[in-house]
Amino acid sequence: MVNREISWLAFNERVLQEAMDESVPLIERIRFLGIFSNNRDEFFRVRVATLKRIIKLGHKATSYLQGNDPQALLEEIHRLVLRQERKFTRCYRQIIHELQEKDIHIVDEKNLNVKQAAFVENFFREKIRSALVPILLGNKKDFPSLKEQTIYLAIKMIHKKEPDKNRFALMEVPTTHFGRFLILPQDKNSKYLILLEDVIRHCLSQVFTLFNFDSIESYTIKMTRDAELDLDDDISKTLAAKISKSLRNRATARLTRLIYDKKMPEDLFNFIVRKLKITRKDNLIAGGRYHNFRDFIKFPYIGVQKLRNVSLAPLRHPDLDDNRSLLSVIAKKDILLYYPYHVFNYVIDILREAAIDPKVRSIQICLYRVASDSKIINALTNAVKNGKSVTVLLELHARFDEEANIAWSGILTEAGVKVIHGVPGLKVHSKIFLITRKEDHGHKQFAHIGTGNFHEGTARIYTDHTLLTSNPKITKEIAKIFDFFRSNYKVSRYSELTVSPINTRRNFLKLINVEIRNAKAGKQAWIFLKMNNLLDEVLVRKLYDASAAGVRIRIIIRGICALVPGVKDLSENIEARSIVDRFLEHSRVVVFCHAGKPKYYISSADWMVRNLDKRIEVSVPVNDPGLQKQLMDVLELQWSDNQKARTISAEGLNNYHKEANAKQMVRSQIKIYEYYQGLLKAEE
Repeated sequence: MVNREISWLAFNERVLQEAMDESVPLIERIRFLGIFSNNRDEFFRVRVATLKRIIKLGHKATSYLQGNDPQALLEEIHRLVLRQERKFTRCYRQIIHELQEKDIHIVDEKNLNVKQAAFVENFFREKIRSALVPILLGNKKDFPSLKEQTIYLAIKMIHKKEPDKNRFALMEVPTTHFGRFLILPQDKNSKYLILLEDVIRHCLSQVFTLFNFDSIESYTIKMTRDAELDLDDDISKTLAAKISKSLRNRATARLTRLIYDKKMPEDLFNFIVRKLKITRKDNLIAGGRYHNFRDFIKFPYIGVQKLRNVSLAPLRHPDLDDNRSLLSVIAKKDILLYYPYHVFNYVIDILREAAIDPKVRSIQICLYRVASDSKIINALTNAVKNGKSVTVLLELHARFDEEANIAWSGILTEAGVKVIHGVPGLKVHSKIFLITRKEDHGHKQFAHIGTGNFHEGTARIYTDHTLLTSNPKITKEIAKIFDFFRSNYKVSRYSELTVSPINTRRNFLKLINVEIRNAKAGKQAWIFLKMNNLLDEVLVRKLYDASAAGVRIRIIIRGICALVPGVKDLSENIEARSIVDRFLEHSRVVVFCHAGKPKYYISSADWMVRNLDKRIEVSVPVNDPGLQKQLMDVLELQWSDNQKARTISAEGLNNYHKEANAKQMVRSQIKIYEYYQGLLKAEE
């Protein structure tokens, strides 16, 4: 079993590889640096913070980590992070150099020309100055509480003749309000931009006009805190109140990392470390001049078109775009959508149709993450205005979306929606809705089961499958899940759906065992898996058993992979690949040969303990032969990728998958788009 933290760092290195890949357009490369940085921030906020908590368990810690020494693991993480940081820095410098060759220049406060300096100073006076609140630091003063994910300027005011009068200060860089990048006036064909902290540096003397110092220096710092929520057991409080309190505590939680400019003078560095009460044994990371590269995800699209990706506009679905009622189409056949290749608006349009259809009686839906300007929420509140019964299971424990979901809870409740805040002890991660419609011969129900969130924004960059169906065998079981949300004691049986924590582990173990028996009997036996993370030890060992029995297993895994493929006498029949490209691979698809009558599932669940045993997850069978063919065609295209696929091997290397005898270059995400274009043209 590969350690999850080490495997995750290998995944994030695949993201860094995209930034280093010279075939990727330049601005997309710098945005991949932002994605890498954002991923790493979350890693420290959650996984490193968890490891530090585990260390406090003492002798119990090693057993909790399956024999790994947590302190040794932290040291290995620190070593890998520093190695990746060096690659990151080299990559950033290379990209900056290549941007300069394309006449795009990121300038700092030291190399502004007269026109640019005047522009920056005017912007500072009109916009920035009033938003800055410098805090003077001293030995007798409490050190201010630092926000995570925020850049600060640590400032040293220098008195050359009397060094004992030197002063320190701290100032937040207000990127939330003004963004990180200021585009400067164009000079002929050259384009220029400057980072916000350098705007402030250029005008720093204007901030400290009260003080008579010879010079002022500034250095950026950034810290990361433990992001886990500690909920108290006070039964008199609502879940929303408990989470709100814990979110406030998160703002002052334990530091898990401090990044600082390595050029910071020793006296200023020692002062900050001492006041923060951290030691050099903590994750103190000496970085460069700039931090918070997560902001580079929003690096502005300036320059010529070839510096960015060619647009792939979402495609129409041939069955859903001729002005017919969408529910009437789903009443006759199952529909499979695949984002971002298909238009996400179909889901919104179905809910809008249900909101105004006089025969629709109710809408029930699970929401985990939604967009900040969610049209899904708008459709649901309008349904209430039209007299529909609307029930929303709103998961308040969605990490980093807790505050937003608490706010949505209030909006929905005020609109008359019945809001349920999850199931005690279980996070609701399923992506389902159920529409009930009164028809001539009773009620008919329509269901959505998907692999991704009801989120218009992520649907443009995450690959996810959605099944739309009116199959009563499935819709009746979806109704059972919503009954369970209302009455947690009411546990039902499921014959069509696979539902965590009720039968997911058991059902998939059964299906693997069928393949093992068939292989031993000399029958065809294979498994094809696609998911984000594969970590559950029981299922990993069962896959090892299947490999030993002769079952061919192919795995497309985006992130953590605890399984080690290609080991003789253990996993020699298992191959695993990871695809990192312009879209985030997020869908989960599971296919079993089943003696030549394959069983296909799409799922909200990865194969991790939390998804199998501690969450409400739904996997749905895809039974229509045409839709099964689509799923397999897509999986085969991904397996044939020889441009963006990496091989996960016993050596743990992120080597690109290359085929010596490949007849053509296959970049699967582009090929899949072309595949769906072909299906659309065939129907026209």
